[in-house]
Amino acid sequence: MSAKIFLGNAPWQNPGGYGVRAGSRWPHFEKNESDYMPFPFFLAYSSALLKENGFSVKLVDGIAEGINQNQFLDQLAAFSPDILVLEVSTISIQTDLEYARLARSLLKNGSIIIFCGLHIEIKEPSFLEEHLDIDLVMFGEYEFTLLEIARRWQKGKKLHDVLGTNYRDSQHKLFTNPARPITADLNTLPWPDRDSLPMVKYCDTPGNIPKPSVQMWASRGCPFQCVFCAWPQIMYGGHRYRVRKPELVVDEMEWLVKERGFKSVYFDDDTFNIGKPRIMKICQEIKRREINVPWAIMARADTMDTEMLHALRAAGLCALKYGIESADQSLVDRCGKGLDLTKVREIVSLTKKIGIFVHLTFTFGLPGETADTIDKTINLALELDPHSLQFSIITPFPGSKLFDDLDARGHVLSKNWADYDGYSTAVIKTDFLEKEDLEAALDRAYRSWEKHRFQKGMKQEPWQVFRRAFKNPKQAMKRLIRVLIFMIRGK
Repeated sequence: MSAKIFLGNAPWQNPGGYGVRAGSRWPHFEKNESDYMPFPFFLAYSSALLKENGFSVKLVDGIAEGINQNQFLDQLAAFSPDILVLEVSTISIQTDLEYARLARSLLKNGSIIIFCGLHIEIKEPSFLEEHLDIDLVMFGEYEFTLLEIARRWQKGKKLHDVLGTNYRDSQHKLFTNPARPITADLNTLPWPDRDSLPMVKYCDTPGNIPKPSVQMWASRGCPFQCVFCAWPQIMYGGHRYRVRKPELVVDEMEWLVKERGFKSVYFDDDTFNIGKPRIMKICQEIKRREINVPWAIMARADTMDTEMLHALRAAGLCALKYGIESADQSLVDRCGKGLDLTKVREIVSLTKKIGIFVHLTFTFGLPGETADTIDKTINLALELDPHSLQFSIITPFPGSKLFDDLDARGHVLSKNWADYDGYSTAVIKTDFLEKEDLEAALDRAYRSWEKHRFQKGMKQEPWQVFRRAFKNPKQAMKRLIRVLIFMIRGK
């Protein structure tokens, strides 16, 4: 009889919004009116791999489905799995532990509960010692780890030495194991299980690419060394960059568009545009097959060039995201990003010029940050004049090099993981700035951006302003209110 495995991204809500966890490099809360929803890649790939090998699987994304705790647990109880897998995160860990506690009473004797995901503490042996509802943790990429666990469980074999896990047996003996080698050949994985998921709910649409939109990966990993990013350390175990064959990437894209009816595609790779020959081949394949839908990517400005941008645009790319972080080159270098800000100006300008929507991200609180460097960053954002942007306060998740460095210096102000969203609350200070300074800078940055957009709009022909307001009056009114608040404050 086949082992039954329940894969869950459990509901995670607060009075004003919903949390995003699985599929997000930055788990956080979104406001209820937002439509952003990341696709749970690791859970979906795991489900597909297990099904391919004959296992009975139920995959439930409680966040995307918008269900509550009781509804999620009802589905769990009805399926009565042998193995329950919950993907967790640092900021949601208390909620995740509560789900494990509640699930334990619903599961049959002999069933096991597994945690995995973006939380470094689950890798510590003490985690299983302290949390007796959890039997096993998987760390890193876990698709093949889970497949081995399922095979062993089905055959009645012991789980004590599975690579990429820590395990506590029924006698409470603890076993810690080495990491599993990363999946070197991504082409060995089946496409993610999308049949089990509410696909119309997943939304990451820079440039307002049309819905329903689908998210894909063409690669995994990131060769760059950003000290603030915990994802490579926790999920990849390093910075090795791996790619799928261009033809297979476009096979999946073509099927999703022509057979499943998706109107756009967003490639949520850590950095899509590494390796020019591969990118050019993907573009050629998309054009050759006449897929003809708009698509978007997460990219890096200084690995882009003119020829690549034109090829991407000709293949249908209509939007992208560039991470800039700071306007101060020394800060960018110190944080390990190694981004050439001179080239950023050139590439952002060219990207806009050829008709690609540009979204930029900036963050405050990098090592060495001062009031002056923050002002420089705000000014650069206005100078680059993207179509949209995001400002945030740096959030050093445990597991990142930045967290270790700041903690050693006494600059981590909170270890209440629920505070770690980076939207409006600082959990750190710098050598020159306090928590309050960073929070005020974030507010000032957004107000400067709103003023910039308002003034830019007023320079347009009056009929253009009217047409935009008529098309989306609610958004226009919100923008006007923000600008009026800005003017009243006199800043």
